[in-house]
Amino acid sequence: MTNIPDQDYQQRASWRRLTVFSLIFISMTAAGLYAVYDQFAGRSVTFDDRLVSPQALVSIIALLVVYFAADGLRLHFTLRALGHRLPFPAIFRLVFINLFFSNVTPMATGGGFAQIWYLQHHGVPVGRATAATTIRTVIAVIFIFSLTPVFLLTLDALDNQPLVGELGPVLAVLILLYLGFFMVVLFRTRWLIAPLGRLLSTLHRFHLIGERRHQRWQFKAKREMLRFSHSFGDYLRGPKQFVALSVLFTFVFLLSLFSFPALLISALDYEVDYLVSTGLLVVTTFVMYFSPTPGASGISEGVFGSFFRDILTANHLVLVTISWRFITIYLGMLAGLVILQRELVRNRKASQ
Repeated sequence: MTNIPDQDYQQRASWRRLTVFSLIFISMTAAGLYAVYDQFAGRSVTFDDRLVSPQALVSIIALLVVYFAADGLRLHFTLRALGHRLPFPAIFRLVFINLFFSNVTPMATGGGFAQIWYLQHHGVPVGRATAATTIRTVIAVIFIFSLTPVFLLTLDALDNQPLVGELGPVLAVLILLYLGFFMVVLFRTRWLIAPLGRLLSTLHRFHLIGERRHQRWQFKAKREMLRFSHSFGDYLRGPKQFVALSVLFTFVFLLSLFSFPALLISALDYEVDYLVSTGLLVVTTFVMYFSPTPGASGISEGVFGSFFRDILTANHLVLVTISWRFITIYLGMLAGLVILQRELVRNRKASQ
């Protein structure tokens, strides 16, 4: 039987942590926007009603629908390849919950845990849920990390970027380390069982977990790691149409994400080189993967402003930066917060 007072305490503690991370997100976002305003926009910002014209709004909403739909479908078909099927409403609720958590926790760590928690509550075992979310992430990472070096080497717009010049070797090393880590996770999962077991033993040795919980967690950790290891093989051996569709919708999701700046810039009547705009956002997204701030707040705005300052006039730079983040991140986060509250209320009622 669930201990309701303990559950209430844990939920209150979780919400306190989320509140702290949310405040950090807001503070860092404000700092990043101010940096763009001060360093790159010449302390100039002007609202332009062309961004809210009927034609612009229809285009933005259409691309936003593709963006959210592709995000849900890439997880849906990854799960189908693993032999699981969730109702579409549950899948798309998870899209927004993930957006909220991944942007209020450092380096998007909370997004993965939130997805696993959610999928587990909808009948997907922890190991399979971990595999599904990891595979979905890896496919996106492969696209982004493969394209980033190409754009770094070919885009003239990045030639005079101090950030790229100073961090080029570091970025190359990070690409190798990140991909190497995922290769170990996917192909040599058993290598992680021993370190995880030692971590649990250390927690037990320092009396941070009791004997019964230590034994239970050791068993569950090994079971779920093995289940996760088998799951990736199951994914590759799954129905080919579901595997192909999971890759296809990951590509559509990323393409729609990378298209928003070009759409916004075009709405302001600039001549847009779509390939340049897309390439700049691919590199921006790559940098965001290694940002220690919640949701890459502050850093994403600063990098975006630095990269696009030669494309936009000073008075439009802050406006486009805010619009880009609002459409792709803030809007989904607000929806995710509302959906998360409803999910928690529903789960609490079910546990009583």
